[in-house]
Amino acid sequence: MSDTPPNTDPQATPAAAEEKSLDTLLAEAQTRIEEQRDAHLRAVAEAENIRKRAQADVAAAHKFGIERLAEGLLPVMDSLEAAMQAKDVSAIEITFKQLQSTLDRASIKDISPAPGDRFDPHRHQAMAAVESAAEPNTVVAVMQKGYGLHDRVLRPALVTVAKAVEKSERNPISNSNLDSN
Repeated sequence: MSDTPPNTDPQATPAAAEEKSLDTLLAEAQTRIEEQRDAHLRAVAEAENIRKRAQADVAAAHKFGIERLAEGLLPVMDSLEAAMQAKDVSAIEITFKQLQSTLDRASIKDISPAPGDRFDPHRHQAMAAVESAAEPNTVVAVMQKGYGLHDRVLRPALVTVAKAVEKSERNPISNSNLDSN
């Protein structure tokens, strides 16, 4: 008989060990995949929560963004109501100064070009063009001043703009043109 024990195949042992190690590797890989899947789902959920919080913050900023300005305007409203009841000119002047101060704190500045300033279509709106001795495309008069917030125009200044004086050598309606018969 042979010296090898019965039912023991020398080739079967390494194959069984290799199969066991493959099963172990597969189980470890599946565990890692499950962990990564779980981490991915958590990351997606966290990103969604951050997005929702950011949307809520933006909505609140839009809704309450003028709160500081509104708080500054309330005393102005109170002063204006008191001035109207008292019909006091000095109270109206004080109210105007309060309003101007509130607008300054909110970085709202007036756009009021002086006559002769260059017309700026980004900050001014031409309501009329009049013949003038002034340089063409310059402001002749301000009908209503505008306002800006930082670099943004809230309302353009309404202005009258100069245009060149048309010089006509002959009057087409004059009688002097009829005498040439």
